Amino acid sequence: MIFGVCGALGEYFKIDPTILRIAFAVALLAYGSGLLVYLILALLIPSNNYVN
Repeated sequence: MIFGVCGALGEYFKIDPTILRIAFAVALLAYGSGLLVYLILALLIPSNNYVN
């Protein structure tokens, strides 16, 4: 919910962002790679908060 990664992915794939949040949490706890993937996606996914 910090960078909006799960919300953006959920909107793109038309699934509930809560499922993606749980998947990232499981990946973080099980493999440790969830945080790295989340941060990479936070940098790659464009933001919808444009300042005019």
